[in-house]
Amino acid sequence: MFIEERHQAILNWLAEKGSITTQDIQTNFGVSYHSAKRDLRILQEKGALRRTHGGALAIKQAAETRPSNMTIRDFTHVRDNYLAISKKAVSMIKDNDVIYIPSATVGLFMAQNIPDNLTIRVATNSIILAEELRKKENISVIMLGGEMDTKGNCYDAIAIETIQKFYFDKCFITSACISPTFGLSMQRTQAISFWNALINNSKMTIGLYPKEKIGSRSIVSVCSCTRLNTLITDWDVFEDDISQFRDQGITVIIADNPQHNS
Repeated sequence: MFIEERHQAILNWLAEKGSITTQDIQTNFGVSYHSAKRDLRILQEKGALRRTHGGALAIKQAAETRPSNMTIRDFTHVRDNYLAISKKAVSMIKDNDVIYIPSATVGLFMAQNIPDNLTIRVATNSIILAEELRKKENISVIMLGGEMDTKGNCYDAIAIETIQKFYFDKCFITSACISPTFGLSMQRTQAISFWNALINNSKMTIGLYPKEKIGSRSIVSVCSCTRLNTLITDWDVFEDDISQFRDQGITVIIADNPQHNS
């Protein structure tokens, strides 16, 4: 098969299925991994697809992964990548660490997956996470208290004052969106001082961002993405987004696709 024929076959595949992996190209067209990557790079340069970490999406499919409504609060239709990111985050925790876990879906998954043989102290501003964490005898829970909002989270001056009394080994954070140019962003201004206090009092700041949150902007910027030491995302993140974060000195870690490990 000539390269032009293979490229057309790849585009036909995308038109039918919406996405393709480098493994699909290797298996179905009998080419090497590097040839598969080169095919996708050439087709992206022609504007025919959008490359991801593990393959590519059709242009229409790629556009649909960008949230157009900046008030989106919860990507409840996605769970496998959130769980994979959470497990990758947990793997970075060391014995005796003092850490912060965010009051978000990825934070809840982290709390549920901390192994019993890991002795740590965990700070949280979420009564829901605190309830989950207190079930584990190996975890000492630090409650960043104050006046709770309707979701059981504290972001006020009392919570910030409590943060400033601690120094965290690792701070795991997330927000509505992250952009290489606009940074971390969210809908509410009330939590900005809270997040910056956490970052200021942490040795290492680790962003937890599924592909749905990357490359877009919410209403207000929290801080520059360069405040992150590490960004953990998933296998479908766009390659050009990864490159822009790495160019700014941020370590990008890709969580494994559980379907490829089964």
